[in-house]
Amino acid sequence: MTTEPSRTVEVERKYDVDTATPLPAWDAVPGVDAVTSGEHRALDARYFDTVDAALSRSGVALRRRTGGPDEGWHIKGPREGDGRLELGWPLGESDSVPDAVTTAVSRWTTGQLTPLARIRNDRTAYLLTGPAGVVAEFVDDHVRATDLRSGIEREWREWEMELGPAAPADAAGREAFFTAVEAAVFAAGGRHAASGSKLARALGV
Repeated sequence: MTTEPSRTVEVERKYDVDTATPLPAWDAVPGVDAVTSGEHRALDARYFDTVDAALSRSGVALRRRTGGPDEGWHIKGPREGDGRLELGWPLGESDSVPDAVTTAVSRWTTGQLTPLARIRNDRTAYLLTGPAGVVAEFVDDHVRATDLRSGIEREWREWEMELGPAAPADAAGREAFFTAVEAAVFAAGGRHAASGSKLARALGV
């Protein structure tokens, strides 16, 4: 496995929705003139941490996920301003945490890492596009999570909107974009997410 990870900065918003909530209409979102028909992705992730949740307490998430265009090992770093740095490595041939990933999380913990939760997600992803390309990706997630410590299972539905390469580069433009997004989400029946993390929700915290 390569030791050099991919690096992306995620800027996203999350929303809670009910099972029957209809998808929003994006007609009034600035810079968006088309929306793709939607791509289904079956995602299956295991999240790792120490028994005392050292990574979670530092605002860090470590997972191994199969399915989707970015399957692999991912580390989501602490939130910095409006975004989070995500590091990614290929899946490799083993379910064990690779040395390169262990080294990367050592800035937050050197403790033994163990699987804490399994999160399976039936996702439909939509690209919101404009003249310059992909403005954002909107995903409709139907989540089934298992707390591997207790065996407790939880299910919920949520939406995420993540900025793409053609999103506004300035703070004012991003604020205007997300203001319009939230107006559409709330009009459809969505609401602010009660939790900013699938892992936290899976573990009931």
